[in-house]
Amino acid sequence: MMDKANDLVARGADRHRSGRLAEAESLYRRALRLDANHPDALNLLGLAMRSRGALAEGLALSARAMALAPDKPLILANYGAGLAEAGQLDQAIAVLQAALARAPADAVTWRNLGQALAAKGEARAALEPLLTAARLTPDIPDVWLALAHVHADCGDPVGARAAATAALTCAGRDRAAVEQARFMLAALGEGAAPPRAPAGYVRKLFDQFAPRFDAELEGRLHYRTPALLAEAIGAVLPANAALSVLDMGCGTGLSGLALQPFARRLEGVDLSPRMLDAARARGIYAALHEADLLAFLPTRRAGYDLIAAADVLNYLGDLTPVLAAMRAALRPNGVAAFSLETGEIAPFELAEGMRYRHAPAHARALAEAAGFTVLSETPVILREERGQPVGGMLLILR
Repeated sequence: MMDKANDLVARGADRHRSGRLAEAESLYRRALRLDANHPDALNLLGLAMRSRGALAEGLALSARAMALAPDKPLILANYGAGLAEAGQLDQAIAVLQAALARAPADAVTWRNLGQALAAKGEARAALEPLLTAARLTPDIPDVWLALAHVHADCGDPVGARAAATAALTCAGRDRAAVEQARFMLAALGEGAAPPRAPAGYVRKLFDQFAPRFDAELEGRLHYRTPALLAEAIGAVLPANAALSVLDMGCGTGLSGLALQPFARRLEGVDLSPRMLDAARARGIYAALHEADLLAFLPTRRAGYDLIAAADVLNYLGDLTPVLAAMRAALRPNGVAAFSLETGEIAPFELAEGMRYRHAPAHARALAEAAGFTVLSETPVILREERGQPVGGMLLILR
């Protein structure tokens, strides 16, 4: 029976490597029916489930596998990666370090350790693991991109540019890696800023950030934008307005909570499926849509009374397309409300934090050119970053 279970696991792993996850899962489950405590079947089934978004179930399977084989490096590595994905960073770091003590040539685990440390805010501690991963796998652009971000977080733009250049050099035909490397280089002053952040970069960023988004923003970063935006909206609309509302870039639903008093029906749209999972769990949205906002808005012509975006348009440089799309998606006399990070360079600049800053006068002129009337414009502090206040503005348009 053990031989049969091992054969099923081997066949499942083969399907797994070729991307046939449903077939792989079926084979792993068949193996577990023969041997419910087969650590490799549990480990690989957990990995497959995480790959298709079932994080909690996958992590539970990985935990069972580790309890059965606590000294097996691959099982430790996969469990550590799952913990990091779930935002359980302290435990993830400990498990990844244990895996590396047993398999010090595992470049993927070195990268995962570096990224977990960076996510915890320990950028300097993240440098060595990521440098090790880059030495072991110098042709993987994602490693160099992670290293570039950590150099930037350490206040080392020279190191960040070198790592981003290395990512671009080895990216080849990997379009997503090329776009991300060029975007980062532009943020570091190398080349012209594109009109928007790459959608793949934004999706990946917020998928990774989702498990710790609320705690980090409201805690360490003192994030206040949703409440400030709702206050500005309330100055022009009654709180019991009973409107059809779109929470654009809804994230985990923090902004939806602030918008709820204005809504008869509240919908959300976001690029990140993991952010949408968190938003769905709040139970406040009538509908949630996984889409790029510039693709979604044209499908909702005259669909909303209020469209709000808290810390969303920071990932767009050229605001002309989104303002036109928002106006078309609003009903007559509809209101658009959003925040922007502000800067002195017109029309916009791409800052080292890889978000756009907009010149207030230019943003106001674009809104008027799109057919809006500016109801209010309020300078605010949106949050903190590296201990410094991030200045911005709230625009309420009709």
